[in-house]
Amino acid sequence: MAKIKIDSNLFDRVKKATEAAGYSSTEEFITHIIEKELAKYEAEGADEKVAEQLRGLGYIE
Repeated sequence: MAKIKIDSNLFDRVKKATEAAGYSSTEEFITHIIEKELAKYEAEGADEKVAEQLRGLGYIE
């Protein structure tokens, strides 16, 4: 598993949020946040790809 460095103040905030949200560990909480953000990014990319395909087919300009 890879490790990353994070500012200690930010990590303290993550620890508090982890406890408040009921996650079992900071790793679980951080993984969940990263997965949510990646899903948003990937969905935006998929939307653009579909739009390009529709443009190519002449359905939209």
